[in-house]
Amino acid sequence: MTDAPDAANAADTPGPAETPETVETDAGTARITWHRAHRRARLVLAVSHGAGGGIGARDLQALAAELPAHGVTVALVEQPWRVAGKKVAPAPKALDTGWRGVWPALAGPGLPVISGGRSAGARVACRTATELGARAVLALSFPLHPPGRPEKSRAAELLGAGVPTLVVQGGNDPFGRPGEFPEGAHELVEVPHGDHGFAVPKRAGITQEEAVAVVTGAVVRWTGALG
Repeated sequence: MTDAPDAANAADTPGPAETPETVETDAGTARITWHRAHRRARLVLAVSHGAGGGIGARDLQALAAELPAHGVTVALVEQPWRVAGKKVAPAPKALDTGWRGVWPALAGPGLPVISGGRSAGARVACRTATELGARAVLALSFPLHPPGRPEKSRAAELLGAGVPTLVVQGGNDPFGRPGEFPEGAHELVEVPHGDHGFAVPKRAGITQEEAVAVVTGAVVRWTGALG
């Protein structure tokens, strides 16, 4: 396991654009790619991928490019199953184990950590936030239910996060459109016409770049209010 970024250096001086770190967990070897804040960091935003993709997702890459200019270090986390090259995600319990295992490294810089993820990663963040002492939760494309199965709701995970929570959801997400979400303490921002990956059709009144800007703009504003 490599050393986590030094707290003082990570806070005061820009590091490399991307700094990889491997972490051994009870679920296997995970990997963190650090995108360090450009000036004194005030928060770490740790975000993981979903069950069907990796950290190359457009929203995760956009956040890693944008947030460091706003004093937020972004840590893109690859779960052990992805690092091992497997094609299918394990059960939720194993995902939670992997996330718990990387948390000490995420907290290593000594800054408040926002627990985040997209899709299945958002569920993990919600389930473990209170236990791990997360400052807040960022839920990107929260899978409220399987497509076409609204009766299989996962709302309890979201509502039970126990910390300030921002949900960013595509307007046409088959895993749960914004209007399907229950009322709660969370804030919800809609990406117009966006699907589960925030892709928008060409006929939409919003470009793909504008759709991604909705995501980054919402997170910049929200993290600014967190401190």
